[in-house]
Amino acid sequence: MCSHTPRCPAADATDAGAAHPISIHFDQGWVLLCNGLVVFDDTGQLRPDLKVVPPRRVAAPSQTEKAAA
Repeated sequence: MCSHTPRCPAADATDAGAAHPISIHFDQGWVLLCNGLVVFDDTGQLRPDLKVVPPRRVAAPSQTEKAAA
């Protein structure tokens, strides 16, 4: 899909998110990159082969952990 020079990383590469956006829908919470990857606001991804990459969220400390500290 990519016509950039140098070519953008493939959708399954570790740096796939560095590809150029071709369709931006911040109002809907997603961006389509030129490598076919759909990146969502919560950092989850949908690859062109329909594999789902779950969000990379950092767990917030629970209220009991905060109280114990």
